Amino acid sequence: MLVYGDSLSAAYGMPERRGWVALLEVRLKRERPDYSVANASISGETSAGGLARIGKVLERHRPAIVILELGANDGLRGLPVAAMKKNLLAIIQQSQQAGARVLLVGMRLPPNYGEAYATAFERVFADLAKSHRTALLPFLLEGFGDGTEFFQADRIHPTEAAQPVVLKNVWGALAPLLRK
Repeated sequence: MLVYGDSLSAAYGMPERRGWVALLEVRLKRERPDYSVANASISGETSAGGLARIGKVLERHRPAIVILELGANDGLRGLPVAAMKKNLLAIIQQSQQAGARVLLVGMRLPPNYGEAYATAFERVFADLAKSHRTALLPFLLEGFGDGTEFFQADRIHPTEAAQPVVLKNVWGALAPLLRK
């Protein structure tokens, strides 16, 4: 299994062993030992950066499942939504061509980005999941994303205490892929 994301999956601001990806690995060892986890997430990664390196990462790890968690940095930088969609689509296609099932992880933007941009941004994830038959987690931070108590001082990155909730969200969307 390959986790391919940004700082939200790279355990930004905490020891890597405390992030949701490490917690996923522990759970898989307990419940599905036939899976292992490779985390190729990079803090600050955009969809364009992810697209530039996906081929080599797929070749190196040969995953059965790709958890694709990119796009948040595109949104935070106000990059064109159409470009993000094109990049994510290419990553999905390359992953599927390599034989992997894809779990696309969605994100939402704060309201100060404007309703039109935020709505278009969020819609990309659902549209891609539907048109390319991937599993979808609509919002990685579901259950705490609207508050501040589970965020680091930057109010962007979840705290260590939030990581089990993030894992719960991911696991709910991932579990059906593990049965195939």
